[in-house]
Amino acid sequence: MNTHSSAERLRRLRWTLTALFTVMNTAGLVLFAWLLVNEDGDQGEQRIDAALTQVTSSVSRLVSFDGTVGFDLVNTDVLNDRCPQFAILPGGAPAFQPHFSRATCVPTSTQLMNDLATEAVRGGKLVQGYQRGADGAMVKVRAEPLRDRDGKAFAAVVAVQPTEAEDSAHTRFTLLVVGGTVLLVAVLGFAGHLLSGRSIRPAAAALQQQEVLLAETAHDLRTPVAALRALAETAMANPAQSAELLPRTVRLASRMGGIIDDLLVRARLAAGVEQLSIQPIWLDQLVVGVVEDTATEGAEVTVTAAPTKVNGDPALLQRAIGNLLDNAVRYGRQPGAKAFVHLTVAGGTVTVADHGPGIDTTMADDAFDRFASTGGSSGLGLSIVRWVAQSHGGTLAVYNADEGGAIFELRFPVSAS
Repeated sequence: MNTHSSAERLRRLRWTLTALFTVMNTAGLVLFAWLLVNEDGDQGEQRIDAALTQVTSSVSRLVSFDGTVGFDLVNTDVLNDRCPQFAILPGGAPAFQPHFSRATCVPTSTQLMNDLATEAVRGGKLVQGYQRGADGAMVKVRAEPLRDRDGKAFAAVVAVQPTEAEDSAHTRFTLLVVGGTVLLVAVLGFAGHLLSGRSIRPAAAALQQQEVLLAETAHDLRTPVAALRALAETAMANPAQSAELLPRTVRLASRMGGIIDDLLVRARLAAGVEQLSIQPIWLDQLVVGVVEDTATEGAEVTVTAAPTKVNGDPALLQRAIGNLLDNAVRYGRQPGAKAFVHLTVAGGTVTVADHGPGIDTTMADDAFDRFASTGGSSGLGLSIVRWVAQSHGGTLAVYNADEGGAIFELRFPVSAS
């Protein structure tokens, strides 16, 4: 049996969405970072190869050979004084005096350079790769054979380039990429958490509305259901009182029906499924009709109305005004006295005034929320009124009259037509 609450499942869903979003982005970023690091490494190696190639190719063209090897042009070239360092060695061919460039970029074993030259001359082909220098540092070498007019290798140019600078630059770049990737993963994870929260917000709001509806249903129906049961049990125990109890039972059932209707309207409004049927309405005529159709339970209700037209949904406006009137009739009276309620309609505003105990103005906003009231009601009817006003671009305000009693002011934009 699944014991997790709906709210807990939503929280778990949010974290799941966050994890999926983060994992997918992490995989993409890691792949991108790996490609960047490899590309930087390849470019570093290409720079080393280009420097070595420039030396061996250029020096090869500067060496003269007419039975003897001449280095005059080599000695005057700028390559002779800068890195990469190089040497021109016989490599097992007829001996001649080797030439070493004046720059010493990295300590290199003469024996190593001789071995590379010998391999290039004997094989008649280019030799290149990585070796250890005399100080143990990694170097890259390139040995290019020199050929006479007959195409026979008679010497080799051996160039040596240290890799430490490129390796250090590549290491710094790798650390930068790794650090940037970690930072981006963290930022994207946070962004994913925000986005997942926003994506489940409608579901969370719907769940909250469902919980509110259930709580309001239980709260608002508990008292009338208990009273209805008491009336039914009394009627069963005393058949002679049935004629007296039946009208009270009908009125109580009607009240329960009104509570259920209000709950359903609020739920539909909260879920956004209630479609407004906006049309021009004579507000004064609508209010008079609501007063005529409402059971006032012995209250004295008067209306002062001036012609005023608004754009609205007739059914919702009737319910909102009916709820205000019902609230005033039920709770707008002094203990043991008859209720006096006066409605005024003018300029798109409906004002409902009573002569009851009034309302605590510091709690005026709470009066429009669930379970809040001025005299024992659930407050659901007033919250319906506020929702209707807001959905029509209007407002609902409440304040106390100087002579006592509460005044509710329901205001709608006046129709221009």
